[in-house]
Amino acid sequence: MKLKLYFLSTWSVLDPIYFYISRLHYPESAKTNTTVFRIKQIRYKGPKVCLADGQEICKNDVLVKIHLHNVRLIKELFTIDNDLKKAKVLVQKVKESMPPLAFYIERQENVEDIKGIIGVTMLNRGCERLGFEAHPIRNRFYKGLKRLSQHPIFLLSMSKFPTKSRKIPSPMYVFMSKQRLLEKYGPKLVQS
Repeated sequence: MKLKLYFLSTWSVLDPIYFYISRLHYPESAKTNTTVFRIKQIRYKGPKVCLADGQEICKNDVLVKIHLHNVRLIKELFTIDNDLKKAKVLVQKVKESMPPLAFYIERQENVEDIKGIIGVTMLNRGCERLGFEAHPIRNRFYKGLKRLSQHPIFLLSMSKFPTKSRKIPSPMYVFMSKQRLLEKYGPKLVQS
Protein backbone atom coordinates (compact mmCIF):
# COMPACT_ATOMS: atom_id res chain seq x y z
CA MET A 1 0.00 0.00 0.00
CA LYS A 2 2.82 2.41 0.89
CA LEU A 3 4.59 1.56 -2.34
CA LYS A 4 1.44 2.38 -4.33
CA LEU A 5 1.10 5.72 -2.52
CA TYR A 6 4.76 6.53 -3.22
CA PHE A 7 4.39 5.80 -6.95
CA LEU A 8 1.13 7.73 -7.11
CA SER A 9 2.72 10.77 -5.42
CA THR A 10 5.71 10.66 -7.77
CA TRP A 11 3.46 10.25 -10.76
CA SER A 12 1.30 13.18 -9.66
CA VAL A 13 4.40 15.38 -9.79
CA LEU A 14 5.55 14.08 -13.18
CA ASP A 15 2.11 14.05 -14.84
CA PRO A 16 1.94 17.81 -15.62
CA ILE A 17 5.33 17.53 -17.33
CA TYR A 18 4.08 14.61 -19.44
CA PHE A 19 0.89 16.55 -20.22
CA TYR A 20 2.94 19.50 -21.50
CA ILE A 21 5.56 17.51 -23.43
CA SER A 22 2.98 15.30 -25.17
CA ARG A 23 0.90 18.37 -26.19
CA LEU A 24 -2.30 16.95 -24.77
CA HIS A 25 -5.35 19.06 -23.98
CA TYR A 26 -8.84 18.56 -22.65
CA PRO A 27 -11.83 18.33 -24.99
CA GLU A 28 -13.55 21.09 -23.03
CA SER A 29 -12.47 24.17 -21.10
CA ALA A 30 -10.24 23.54 -18.10
CA LYS A 31 -12.64 25.44 -15.84
CA THR A 32 -15.39 22.88 -16.36
CA ASN A 33 -13.18 19.86 -16.95
CA THR A 34 -15.24 16.82 -16.10
CA THR A 35 -13.83 14.35 -18.61
CA VAL A 36 -11.29 11.62 -17.96
CA PHE A 37 -9.83 12.13 -21.44
CA ARG A 38 -6.87 14.17 -22.54
CA ILE A 39 -6.59 14.32 -26.29
CA LYS A 40 -4.67 15.41 -29.37
CA GLN A 41 -5.08 15.06 -33.10
CA ILE A 42 -2.65 12.69 -34.77
CA ARG A 43 -1.95 11.13 -38.14
CA TYR A 44 -2.34 7.38 -37.87
CA LYS A 45 0.87 5.47 -38.64
CA GLY A 46 -0.27 1.86 -38.26
CA PRO A 47 -1.55 -0.69 -40.76
CA LYS A 48 -4.93 -0.33 -42.43
CA VAL A 49 -7.86 -1.18 -40.15
CA CYS A 50 -11.44 -1.74 -41.27
CA LEU A 51 -14.00 -1.04 -38.56
CA ALA A 52 -17.32 -2.87 -38.21
CA ASP A 53 -19.29 0.10 -39.60
CA GLY A 54 -17.19 0.06 -42.79
CA GLN A 55 -14.92 2.99 -41.90
CA GLU A 56 -11.37 2.31 -43.06
CA ILE A 57 -8.49 3.77 -41.08
CA CYS A 58 -5.40 4.09 -43.28
CA LYS A 59 -1.89 5.43 -42.83
CA ASN A 60 -1.88 9.25 -42.38
CA ASP A 61 -5.63 9.48 -41.65
CA VAL A 62 -6.47 12.10 -39.03
CA LEU A 63 -7.63 10.65 -35.72
CA VAL A 64 -8.21 12.08 -32.27
CA LYS A 65 -6.01 10.15 -29.86
CA ILE A 66 -7.51 9.73 -26.42
CA HIS A 67 -5.47 9.31 -23.25
CA LEU A 68 -7.09 8.44 -19.96
CA HIS A 69 -6.15 10.84 -17.17
CA ASN A 70 -4.62 7.96 -15.23
CA VAL A 71 -3.41 9.87 -12.16
CA ARG A 72 -6.83 11.38 -11.59
CA LEU A 73 -8.61 8.07 -12.15
CA ILE A 74 -6.33 6.08 -9.88
CA LYS A 75 -6.72 8.68 -7.12
CA GLU A 76 -10.50 8.50 -7.46
CA LEU A 77 -10.51 4.69 -7.52
CA PHE A 78 -7.82 4.21 -4.85
CA THR A 79 -10.22 3.72 -1.93
CA ILE A 80 -12.35 1.15 -3.77
CA ASP A 81 -11.06 -2.28 -2.77
CA ASN A 82 -13.02 -4.36 -5.28
CA ASP A 83 -11.79 -4.60 -8.89
CA LEU A 84 -15.31 -5.17 -10.24
CA LYS A 85 -16.55 -1.98 -8.57
CA LYS A 86 -13.52 -0.13 -9.92
CA ALA A 87 -14.31 -1.36 -13.44
CA LYS A 88 -17.93 -0.20 -13.16
CA VAL A 89 -16.85 3.27 -11.99
CA LEU A 90 -14.26 3.50 -14.78
CA VAL A 91 -16.79 2.50 -17.45
CA GLN A 92 -19.23 5.12 -16.12
CA LYS A 93 -16.57 7.85 -16.16
CA VAL A 94 -15.55 6.99 -19.73
CA LYS A 95 -19.21 6.95 -20.79
CA GLU A 96 -19.74 10.41 -19.24
CA SER A 97 -16.65 11.70 -21.07
CA MET A 98 -17.80 10.63 -24.54
CA PRO A 99 -20.37 13.42 -25.24
CA PRO A 100 -17.81 16.22 -24.60
CA LEU A 101 -15.42 14.37 -26.92
CA ALA A 102 -18.08 14.17 -29.64
CA PHE A 103 -18.83 17.88 -29.14
CA TYR A 104 -15.10 18.71 -29.41
CA ILE A 105 -14.79 16.81 -32.70
CA GLU A 106 -17.88 18.48 -34.19
CA ARG A 107 -16.37 21.93 -33.45
CA GLN A 108 -13.05 21.29 -35.21
CA GLU A 109 -12.30 23.18 -38.43
CA ASN A 110 -11.05 19.93 -39.95
CA VAL A 111 -14.06 17.87 -38.79
CA GLU A 112 -14.44 16.42 -42.30
CA ASP A 113 -10.87 15.09 -42.20
CA ILE A 114 -11.22 13.35 -38.82
CA LYS A 115 -11.94 9.65 -39.34
CA GLY A 116 -12.42 8.65 -35.70
CA ILE A 117 -10.79 8.19 -32.33
CA ILE A 118 -7.99 5.90 -31.20
CA GLY A 119 -6.52 4.88 -27.89
CA VAL A 120 -4.05 2.31 -26.61
CA THR A 121 -4.98 0.47 -23.44
CA MET A 122 -4.54 -2.70 -21.45
CA LEU A 123 -8.07 -2.17 -20.06
CA ASN A 124 -9.88 -3.17 -23.24
CA ARG A 125 -12.16 -5.92 -21.93
CA GLY A 126 -15.76 -4.90 -22.53
CA CYS A 127 -14.82 -1.82 -24.59
CA GLU A 128 -17.45 -2.85 -27.16
CA ARG A 129 -20.24 -1.83 -24.76
CA LEU A 130 -18.97 1.74 -25.06
CA GLY A 131 -18.81 1.55 -28.87
CA PHE A 132 -15.09 0.86 -29.23
CA GLU A 133 -13.47 -1.92 -31.24
CA ALA A 134 -10.26 -3.51 -29.98
CA HIS A 135 -7.56 -4.35 -32.53
CA PRO A 136 -4.14 -5.89 -31.88
CA ILE A 137 -0.98 -3.84 -32.09
CA ARG A 138 1.07 -5.54 -34.81
CA ASN A 139 4.35 -3.66 -34.37
CA ARG A 140 6.21 -5.69 -31.73
CA PHE A 141 8.48 -2.81 -30.71
CA TYR A 142 5.56 -0.39 -30.21
CA LYS A 143 3.57 -3.07 -28.38
CA GLY A 144 6.53 -3.72 -26.07
CA LEU A 145 6.96 0.00 -25.44
CA LYS A 146 3.27 0.37 -24.59
CA ARG A 147 3.38 -2.69 -22.34
CA LEU A 148 6.37 -1.22 -20.51
CA SER A 149 4.72 2.19 -20.06
CA GLN A 150 1.25 0.89 -19.16
CA HIS A 151 2.20 -1.99 -16.88
CA PRO A 152 2.80 0.26 -13.83
CA ILE A 153 -0.58 1.95 -14.47
CA PHE A 154 -2.25 -1.45 -14.64
CA LEU A 155 -0.64 -2.57 -11.37
CA LEU A 156 -1.57 0.67 -9.59
CA SER A 157 -5.17 0.29 -10.71
CA MET A 158 -5.50 -3.20 -9.20
CA SER A 159 -6.79 -3.71 -5.66
CA LYS A 160 -4.19 -6.43 -5.16
CA PHE A 161 -1.13 -7.24 -7.22
CA PRO A 162 -2.03 -10.03 -9.65
CA THR A 163 -0.82 -13.55 -8.94
CA LYS A 164 1.38 -15.38 -11.43
CA SER A 165 -1.59 -17.46 -12.55
CA ARG A 166 -3.54 -14.34 -13.57
CA LYS A 167 -2.74 -13.34 -17.12
CA ILE A 168 -1.87 -9.68 -17.56
CA PRO A 169 -3.59 -8.33 -20.69
CA SER A 170 -1.68 -7.03 -23.68
CA PRO A 171 -2.07 -3.44 -24.84
CA MET A 172 -4.50 -3.08 -27.73
CA TYR A 173 -5.66 -0.32 -30.01
CA VAL A 174 -9.23 0.78 -29.39
CA PHE A 175 -10.95 2.56 -32.29
CA MET A 176 -14.29 4.20 -32.89
CA SER A 177 -15.30 5.83 -36.14
CA LYS A 178 -16.38 9.47 -36.03
CA GLN A 179 -19.81 8.48 -37.35
CA ARG A 180 -20.32 5.91 -34.59
CA LEU A 181 -19.13 8.38 -31.95
CA LEU A 182 -21.52 11.08 -33.13
CA GLU A 183 -24.44 8.66 -33.48
CA LYS A 184 -23.91 7.20 -30.02
CA TYR A 185 -22.77 10.25 -28.04
CA GLY A 186 -23.33 13.36 -30.14
CA PRO A 187 -26.43 15.47 -30.70
CA LYS A 188 -29.40 13.44 -31.91
CA LEU A 189 -29.61 15.39 -35.21
CA VAL A 190 -26.53 13.81 -36.80
CA GLN A 191 -26.79 13.45 -40.58
CA SER A 192 -26.05 9.96 -41.97
